[in-house]
Parts: sequence; structure tokens; C-alpha cells
Amino acid sequence: MATHLQGSLFDQTDELRLGPLDGVRRTELGSGAWIDVLPGWLSGADELFERLAAEVPWHAERRKMYDSVVDVPRLLAFYGEGDPLPHPVLAEARDALSRHYADELGEPFTTAGLCHYRDGRDSVAWHGDRIGRGARADTMVAILSVGAPRDLLLRPLRGGPSVRRPLGHGDLIVMGGSCQRTWEHCVPKTARAAGPRISVQFRPHGVR
Repeated sequence: MATHLQGSLFDQTDELRLGPLDGVRRTELGSGAWIDVLPGWLSGADELFERLAAEVPWHAERRKMYDSVVDVPRLLAFYGEGDPLPHPVLAEARDALSRHYADELGEPFTTAGLCHYRDGRDSVAWHGDRIGRGARADTMVAILSVGAPRDLLLRPLRGGPSVRRPLGHGDLIVMGGSCQRTWEHCVPKTARAAGPRISVQFRPHGVR
């Protein structure tokens, strides 16, 4: 698969290395929801993007919408509990997140879902990760982004202003508390020039 990624000016190394998680900054969203953000958690993220884009067995999905069946506007891959992840640094990231959030989450992150946004036409609509326990209990979803930045938007379910976070080049965001039940998030389409991005979503058991 051909990709056209413009590398980050601030991450000029091919050495894949995770930084410490004590630099995360928390934003309380309200209604028991919060996000933690850590820009540039992974150094060498552009190298990881190229590896994942070329080596992950990506697949396209089609879904029924109203009276039509349409293409899902992104490529997907999923690694369940016990599946080997496509790069060792992702297992390292999952384990580091499990250790850091052990007291709050009370369980490890166990699965990894990957989304490949090839350009600004690829997107994901407003949603919460409410398949499984996320519909009724507080949980966490941690997202590591590699490749070109794309905006992640969050908005409260009951209405109110949205929150925008551009994510790419090794950035981390963790959505926690009631975030999956009381807020929604999306990656909108954009008419601006947008390079490819891959997001890796780490979730605990029973959360999708």
C-alpha cells in the first residue's frame, strides 16, 4: 500500500522509544469524564507508521446504512486478547499503560484495534465505545497515533461545546471515567491536505 507521509520536524529519529507517562495532562470534561493527553509519547513514530502501513493485514469493511451498503471510510485491523501485536513497541506501550493506570482502571489493557486513515476523506463518525461494558461502567480507551496529525473531536451527549485535539506523530490520548457513556468522539473528514494516519486503540477486556 502506497503511503505519502510528511515526517515530523520534531521527531527526526528512527529509534522507537516510549517516554515516561508521568507527563500526561488531564482535562476534566464533566459528568465524570476526562481525557489525558501526552504529545510525542513515542519517539520514532514515523518509522512505526511506515512499518504498520506496510505490514499489518488491513481490511476494508462494508456496512448497511439505511437502504444502502457503503464502504467504511478507513482500513481496519484488530488484535484480540493473546494475539501477538504487529510490532514489539505496541506491546511495550500496552504494558506501560496497564502499569500506569492500574490503580484507576483496576485491570490491564488487553486488545488493540487499528484504524488507517489514508487521507482527509477517511473518517469515523460520532460514537462512543459502548459495545460491552463501556455502555454501563466507567472504563478507559487509550489511543496512540502515528503518522500525520488528524483532529479528534469530543462532544457531550446531552449537548454543549466540543473539544478538539490534533493527534499524530506519537501522541497519546486516554479517554477515561464515564467518557464512553456521557461523551462521543469522532475523526471528521477534512477538505484540507491531510497525510495518512494510523491510530492504535488499546482497550481492556469486554470493551469495544
